Amino acid sequence: MKTILMFMIVTIFFFGCSKEPKILKKSMPNTYLLESSFTTLPNWDSENYREALNSFIHSCKTKRTKKIYSELCQKAEATLNAKSFLELNFTPYIISSKESKSDGLLTGYYEPELKGSMTKTPHYKYPLFATPSDLITVDLSSIYPELRNYRLRGKIEGNRVVPYDARGESGSNSSSAICYVDSKIDLFFLEIQGSGRVRLESGETLFVGYANQNGQKYRAIGRYLVKIGALELKDVSLQSIRAWLDAHPKRVDEVLNYNKSLVYFQVRKRAASGALGLELTPNRSIAVDRKYIPLGSMLYLNSKIANKNISRLVMAEDTGGAIKGAVRADMFLGFTREARNIAGELKSPLKLWIMLPKIKEKI
Repeated sequence: MKTILMFMIVTIFFFGCSKEPKILKKSMPNTYLLESSFTTLPNWDSENYREALNSFIHSCKTKRTKKIYSELCQKAEATLNAKSFLELNFTPYIISSKESKSDGLLTGYYEPELKGSMTKTPHYKYPLFATPSDLITVDLSSIYPELRNYRLRGKIEGNRVVPYDARGESGSNSSSAICYVDSKIDLFFLEIQGSGRVRLESGETLFVGYANQNGQKYRAIGRYLVKIGALELKDVSLQSIRAWLDAHPKRVDEVLNYNKSLVYFQVRKRAASGALGLELTPNRSIAVDRKYIPLGSMLYLNSKIANKNISRLVMAEDTGGAIKGAVRADMFLGFTREARNIAGELKSPLKLWIMLPKIKEKI
């Protein structure tokens, strides 16, 4: 009896009192957080604090980041000791979700360059679409606040809103084309990356970025290639998908149209910029699922890139149709051939912390 009682006491002490992640923020209703500390962050002492703080200051140019971090944005500009500023003003919280408390996933993206023309020719014949004039976006948050992270996209037929045309259907016509490019495969991967540049015949460069999408559900073509036996799951990457498409030109439309989602673009004044409207910083800017993580948030990630362990502060400055879940990030790797090669292969386990202000939390 005494042994059983002692076992119960030990069980209560070690397990009954253990901390579990909880929903701590009303604006993050799907995200489970557990308070942590800088001493528990992997490789925190190896961080480039000044570079990280400069990335934070850059993101503070946006209203979303200022709303989260308030006066810390202004205070950051005047700080001399970046490490002390971070440790004194922020608390790290490890992120998980109700669905899974295991490791998440880190992938990467880059800024591709396409070849194009402002007019359609036999060589440049694939349109890079702007948002069509008949696409409507319905925001239901004023009526249903719980739907603030959702948008309904479609078009009007009679007095009804119906789904917008899927990829490969007739809804997006050449009247909404920004320019024309020479490869539908390159164009598809531009949609996946979200932003890029088009080098025109004239020598001019157009910077283009995400503007909208047709509202159809994103479906990964790599998954389709596995389904039809074209690739094995362990071999799926940007490079392997591109190689298969290049080798099977008659099946390109079949595979690309499996993903019914279609991205629309807009011309931008600067190189790759994300959903916050800021120029992205290689290795410091990430795309997140804003159903779980507010845009403008500062986070700390631990993962592996090109077989090297990495731990660093990053800013949530972008989103993406394939980025789903709480512990999920897509890192912007830059505009180089190396960035493209790394992005195509990057699929690593991820641990993620969000950095919340110690005072006047507004997230």
